[in-house]
Amino acid sequence: MSLRSSLAILTLSTRETRTMQAPNFWQTDGLLPRLFSPAAWAYGIGVDLRRILAGDPSRLRVPIICVGNIVAGGAGKTPVARDLGARLCDKGKKPHFLTRGYGGLERGPLRVEVTGHSAVDVGDEALLLARLCPTWVAADRLAGCRAAVDDGAEVIVMDDGFQNPSVCKDVSLLVVDGEYGLGNQRLIPAGPMRERTADALKRADAVVVIGDDETGFRSHAENAGIPCLRADMKPREPAKVFAVKPIIAFTGIGRPEKFFRTLRGIGCDVRDTHPYPDHFPFRNGEIKRLKEEARRNDAVLVTTEKDAARIDPTARDGIEVLTITLQWEDEAALDDMLRTALN
Repeated sequence: MSLRSSLAILTLSTRETRTMQAPNFWQTDGLLPRLFSPAAWAYGIGVDLRRILAGDPSRLRVPIICVGNIVAGGAGKTPVARDLGARLCDKGKKPHFLTRGYGGLERGPLRVEVTGHSAVDVGDEALLLARLCPTWVAADRLAGCRAAVDDGAEVIVMDDGFQNPSVCKDVSLLVVDGEYGLGNQRLIPAGPMRERTADALKRADAVVVIGDDETGFRSHAENAGIPCLRADMKPREPAKVFAVKPIIAFTGIGRPEKFFRTLRGIGCDVRDTHPYPDHFPFRNGEIKRLKEEARRNDAVLVTTEKDAARIDPTARDGIEVLTITLQWEDEAALDDMLRTALN
């Protein structure tokens, strides 16, 4: 990434960094992170002031489970939130999801209608969540929680919102990508960190590491006396579904290389890959170009559920979708945590 492109990050809020590809220098330390250190220091002061000025968080009359992270970009929050929602339904509860609606125009509070809203309206994550349980989009998280409670929610699962100080959470889960970890561990814009690790761990009830803990984040949790759960993302479909023809894969998620590696891991013949910025708004012209490439190579187009939600329904024909599920290392520990939240 050029210096000119990097300087643009100074003008981005945390929300906006999710709609672009994370710069490579966020993964390692070096000249650019040091150049951005003054801005990162100012960002940290802003984070502290926001929490101080917010006052005491409001407590709702239903349990609040927050699934968040401390880096900008994908860590696996939405799959974890969906998994928890499904488990709560199995326990006979009536969970509602609450999300900011990143990438959408609506500020809410708004209950998402799968057939009535698009990713342009509410973002891709809200559409995925709404297929499972009632889902609310709200820039004002407290207002969103109150709307969900008034609508009959017995428990609220927040997809993101770990840094939001307006709502008192009964259980806060900190999701970490085991491969990426915390990048260079510097605050935005010098690195991917939304807040300091020590501050985040003080408010976390447990850490969820997705995949192998290659960066050693588990030790941070253990040193802080916080339980650490681990889960793997596994394809729901058998490999033979996608192994019939060569594949051209495309995605606009936080860590596109993970998707491509997953396809190869289940035996797919991946001929070409197209990574896009996180939450990339696919236009019909772009999809047409990808389909033409697949046709020329006698290949199949494959993408993720999140990406499919951002494609016009009229353009989805001929595109296969790989869905994933979470496989927990210790489901008993997870169920114990849910019981704690519900009691």
